[in-house]
Amino acid sequence: MRHGGTAVNAISSAGGRLSAVRFLILAAALALVGCGTTASHPPLPSTSLEHGPDYLIGPGDNVNIFVWRQPELSATVPVRPDGKITTPLIEDVPASGKTPTQLARDMEEVLTTYIRDPVVTVIVTGFVGPYSQQVRVVGQAVNPQAIPYREHMTALDVMIAVGGLTDFAAGNRATIVREVDGQPRQYSVRLNDLIKRGDINANVPVMPGDTLIIPETWF
Repeated sequence: MRHGGTAVNAISSAGGRLSAVRFLILAAALALVGCGTTASHPPLPSTSLEHGPDYLIGPGDNVNIFVWRQPELSATVPVRPDGKITTPLIEDVPASGKTPTQLARDMEEVLTTYIRDPVVTVIVTGFVGPYSQQVRVVGQAVNPQAIPYREHMTALDVMIAVGGLTDFAAGNRATIVREVDGQPRQYSVRLNDLIKRGDINANVPVMPGDTLIIPETWF
């Protein structure tokens, strides 16, 4: 019986080791998936941040219209949801999608009907920008939202603006959807490495119109 018991114990021990090995393999595979090392999307290409795009006016912005030597024509007005503004003598001027300089030149052209050689300066406050240039964050962020683009904005800036990741976020499986040559392209982003591990190499630049998608973890 001692021999039989020894054989049973050996088989039981071998089975336990095999189960442990299988468990470790499964755990390692799940860890790799959770860390995003099996991402199917290419990494985000490097983008020069030396010269950001010009700011474009959008609905919700406030614009200060200053007409030189014509204080009665100067005013601070909001850009309406339809993208237009109204000032003294000028009604329904399209403003959304234009730079402040472009809007100033357009208003000068209209004002020539009423005054000689008008000089207009446009100053934007309460920045919102057009929808096409906002950066959208969806999924497992603390406060998913659309945020105005800022020059030299990075993934870390976006994460600060939305309050970081939730406890259920698969940060290393996050992706950025960006329009390239008129076509949407999707790129992987390593948000866990950036926020939780402090890997500055994962702090990629974002561009106007980007959409950051943060999926939920699988376990």
